[in-house]
Amino acid sequence: MRFLEAFKMALSAIAANKLRSSLTLVGIIAGVASIIAVMTGISVIQKTMEKEMSVLGSTTFQVQKFLNGPSTAEERRKAQKRRVVTVEQANAIRERVKTVDLVGSELWDFGYKAKYGQRATNSNLTICGGTPEYPANNTHYVTLGRNLSHEDIKVGRKVVVIGHSVAEELFPFTDPIEKRIRLDGRKYKVIGVFEEKKSAFGAGYDNYCLIPISRFQRIYGRFSPRGFERSVNVTVRAKSPEVLQDAIEETRAVMRQERKVRPQDEDDFTIFSNDSQIRSFNKATAGVKAGAGVIGMIALIVAGIGIMNIMLVSVTERTREIGIRKSLGAKRKSILTQFLLEAVVLCNIGGVVGVSVGFALGNVVSILTGFANAVPLEWAVGGLIFCTVVGLTFGMWPAVVASRLDPIEALRYE
Repeated sequence: MRFLEAFKMALSAIAANKLRSSLTLVGIIAGVASIIAVMTGISVIQKTMEKEMSVLGSTTFQVQKFLNGPSTAEERRKAQKRRVVTVEQANAIRERVKTVDLVGSELWDFGYKAKYGQRATNSNLTICGGTPEYPANNTHYVTLGRNLSHEDIKVGRKVVVIGHSVAEELFPFTDPIEKRIRLDGRKYKVIGVFEEKKSAFGAGYDNYCLIPISRFQRIYGRFSPRGFERSVNVTVRAKSPEVLQDAIEETRAVMRQERKVRPQDEDDFTIFSNDSQIRSFNKATAGVKAGAGVIGMIALIVAGIGIMNIMLVSVTERTREIGIRKSLGAKRKSILTQFLLEAVVLCNIGGVVGVSVGFALGNVVSILTGFANAVPLEWAVGGLIFCTVVGLTFGMWPAVVASRLDPIEALRYE
């Protein structure tokens, strides 16, 4: 009951001094809003990035020559010197790894054009030479027509599955199935259209064409126009989530054996999955989060110093009131509790407003970019807890000063 009475008196004191309370709140709101806004903005980007990076299935991983995720220039140069991954190595995984059920091969090239009649795409089309496993392993399914077949790969048929935006560009009013288009100047029969798969970062998920990998190799050969030897990206799907790590380790063993990597040498290829990509991204953004947290805490500490000074002024202004309360029997503990609660309540009011403002400012990123909304509740809770700590820390000294006032001297104060 005494605590509740002290809490009510603290609220009354805050309400009675609206201007002073408002000025006190500005610093807290600014501190909390800044940290919550930054963390919300990062969460918005992170949530969208995680969705973007989850292009592989939940039980799928990829084997490739190059590194994936953040790396140094030296690491990239070293990876560039690795031997290429081949279709034969993909076939070895398919034949010898018993914990997987789908193994696909992919070769990519960029900067091409597709035409149908008088219509043509821009010269930014991507061509993928792939296998029938491509849609399942990349979670990008054929929504119209059919997928590539093993027979298409075996004989190297001139067939193509086109992306959604390619279909819209070339066939705005016509069913594209069985139509013949010119892709990089060569005729292909359209057998399927991929479902729409938009990217918040402008990735060309809909702006590419899939042809049989055997046809790709026959046309474009071992080397890209930029002079690099082409390396196959191998997508591997484990039979279940429970055997995913086993499948990765077995695949690693087969790849090392096929590429004749000595036991003492590190892998000369990269294996990654959705989870490994997301972990790499989180690691790369950890420094930004830590920096934002430190800046926000500094802002709150500065605001706490402001609260302490304003509370000291409040003690001086209310010296006579304190004297009257003490003369009527109020104990030091009651005075201390009231002033301490005033500081804590002020901080938490500022914290709640700051969290709301921070969420709004942080989600401006999603409004401007079309990214997914995010509300990092853990940071909101952490911010309010830190506000309470700031209130207790910086409100303690003014509360102690108020509780130690001599009642007789306080009553004489003018």
